Amino acid sequence: MGKKEQGRCQKESVVLKNGQRTDNGKHVTVRVQRFRKSHVKQKLILFSVLAACLVILAVFSDHLCPYDPYAQDLSSALQAPSLQHPMGTDTYGRDMLSRVISGARASIFSTFILVAVISIFGTIVGLCCGYYGGILDSVMMRISDVCLAFPGLVFAMAIAAILGGGIQNAIIALAVVSWPKYSRIARSQTLALKEEPYIHAAILAGDSSAQILVRHVLPNMIGPVLVTAMLDIGTMMMELAGLSFLGLGAQIPMAEWGSMMSGGRSMIQTYPWVVLSPGIAIFISVVIFNLLGDTVRDYLDPKNSRIK
Repeated sequence: MGKKEQGRCQKESVVLKNGQRTDNGKHVTVRVQRFRKSHVKQKLILFSVLAACLVILAVFSDHLCPYDPYAQDLSSALQAPSLQHPMGTDTYGRDMLSRVISGARASIFSTFILVAVISIFGTIVGLCCGYYGGILDSVMMRISDVCLAFPGLVFAMAIAAILGGGIQNAIIALAVVSWPKYSRIARSQTLALKEEPYIHAAILAGDSSAQILVRHVLPNMIGPVLVTAMLDIGTMMMELAGLSFLGLGAQIPMAEWGSMMSGGRSMIQTYPWVVLSPGIAIFISVVIFNLLGDTVRDYLDPKNSRIK
């Protein structure tokens, strides 16, 4: 046998591992996949910690503010960032850092409430429509078609304008136009799962429809819904801030990032810190939650779940 053939045979050789023959190339592929999964876990931990820090900041905002976010001091109005006021002051002399920290509670918690409402309601509608079908499915899917036929933010602006200003009305407006995506996901997953053998076995065992949906269907389709909800946090935060910026969400003097940007938009060239401070807070929060959502999607990927 020539040297070239010997070299080729060595490259294509197999090794014994745990009594089984395994190709060298497969070993390399498995190692790369394990490294990628480990990297995804590290990213998940990092972004989870950052998101938890934002939530803790929102929860304890009253105790973390260096100044009263609503206390006015006209003698200190529109001061540039300094050691005393790291983010400067606004038109009424209020400390911008304190208002940004205080606004985290309204902005983040409102987003969480909105995402929870649309994901839970949409999932329930999709489960029922996909499992029962019939008139319920036809009616609810046509309603979702109507909601999806309009640009989401424009439709939400119209609803918020009808309901009037306020953070609660902004949440309702965005919830009305945002739930169909979850109903579509849940419905498609339910239609596929209800034909599985274990579902038919549960029916033969005498389980009720509610038991089948809760015990068998919901646990097996919650992954895509969870990933969609995580990715929606950043989007809903920006849309809530957009409604507040237009005067259809949180109202002045409430400390909320969108309304704070709206109050200082006329001074963006002369006193830019009044707008940049809440803008940077929105940017950082949206980036963290978007990266967390992407990492959760990668972690729940079936390709990664098969690697051990």
